[in-house]
Amino acid sequence: MTDTTPAAVFRHGLDLLVAGDIDAWVDLWADHGVLEFPLAQPGAPRRLDGKAAVHAYMAAFPDLVDITGFPYVEVHRSERPEVVIVEMRAEGRALATDRPYEMTYIAVVTVENGLITHYRDYWSPLAAAEIAGGKDAPWSGTPSSAERR
Repeated sequence: MTDTTPAAVFRHGLDLLVAGDIDAWVDLWADHGVLEFPLAQPGAPRRLDGKAAVHAYMAAFPDLVDITGFPYVEVHRSERPEVVIVEMRAEGRALATDRPYEMTYIAVVTVENGLITHYRDYWSPLAAAEIAGGKDAPWSGTPSSAERR
């Protein structure tokens, strides 16, 4: 990847998620990168510190959701050149339920030296849990789902 601007890194990451290549997606992260979920349910992680924690959390994602695309992506610049605010919608299929996966996200992403250093992910874990299998979905925060992380 030659373009290491925050928008380019983010868009490349979306391509990797569609490809199901979590290892390559995590390679876009700085070792000290932080992933936050401000809307996380009780019992679900609200913050992941470090590339290894991000990888552990995301490793099973392709087994849970088949993302087929991001038909809507709008990247907004911020006053800080290393930060972008992204509005997007993902489409795909929840593999456990075979239900359509459609989720709207807002992300605030910091990219420094071509690597993600901070990612604040605003999405609906309640909607995702319903689509992906109710209270036992990996995002629900219930003990059975937390054990799978």
